[in-house]
Amino acid sequence: MRPLGLLLCVALGADSEPLVDATARVPGLAVDLRYATSDNFLGRKVYPDSARCLLRASAADRLAGAAAALRRQGFALKVYDCYRSLSVQWEMWKVFPKPGYVADPRTGSNHNRGAAVDLTLVRLDGGPVEMPTPFDTFSAAAHHAFDGGTRASRQHREALCAAMEDAGFKKNPMEWWHYDLAQAASYPVLDEPFADAGRP
Repeated sequence: MRPLGLLLCVALGADSEPLVDATARVPGLAVDLRYATSDNFLGRKVYPDSARCLLRASAADRLAGAAAALRRQGFALKVYDCYRSLSVQWEMWKVFPKPGYVADPRTGSNHNRGAAVDLTLVRLDGGPVEMPTPFDTFSAAAHHAFDGGTRASRQHREALCAAMEDAGFKKNPMEWWHYDLAQAASYPVLDEPFADAGRP
């Protein structure tokens, strides 16, 4: 059973800060929404083809700041996941109910709040950049404290981390790709489908 407080947040849905399409605010942002494909830890598609990178307006603006800083270093950003409905969070929890990697839907993920983003670096021409692991690798090698792998992968992880933290995001210590807006917990959990989310 879902807690009453969470049900109320889902029911209310709207608040003072809307979800926006991050590509409209972050120049050069590449989008590769893995949950709109079968290339993810679920092994199946759980987002529609119409899925977009939706974020709270303040998160999108802060992401633009991080992207600008990284562009000066010869990098661009590519996002793997942004807003995620609570319904999808329940599907993920059924497959991998491990807090720290998948948030418990009874309290909600910051992705459900539109205040978290999964992302990586790419070159300015869109080419890949070496990182410690592929996306959604649930192992110690994905942790920020991991000191193995290549020197280049660690340097790229740190460059991404520095830009995101300077822009006002907090890292997930267990996932090099996951960042939360500092005030993420202040937003309500949403369960809006992509067809409705972020629309005026």
